[in-house]
Amino acid sequence: MIEIIIHRRGNQYAGFVSKGHAGYAEEGYDIICAAVSVLTVNTINSIEAFTTDHFAVRQGDGLVELILDGTVSKETALLIDSMILGLQDIQKNYGNEYMNIIFEEV
Repeated sequence: MIEIIIHRRGNQYAGFVSKGHAGYAEEGYDIICAAVSVLTVNTINSIEAFTTDHFAVRQGDGLVELILDGTVSKETALLIDSMILGLQDIQKNYGNEYMNIIFEEV
């Protein structure tokens, strides 16, 4: 199962972590893992390309983590909102057995 934790500090995003594997299909054919990877990595790439916000990234096997530094711009918040919308749609269409989204105060 993929666990996605959206970190918030008050009314602002502080980052997110996506970890694990969906187990929907064998490696290389798992459309849920692929979709989650596309959404999370594209969000990070878009924040880098379209904002001046500072952040750190950690990546590994089944892990993508974004750690935002300081005040988050409206653009970054919108990009993360868009990612969450896509992730929730995947969860709605494929069920809770493959992905869990958690919102956590840090």
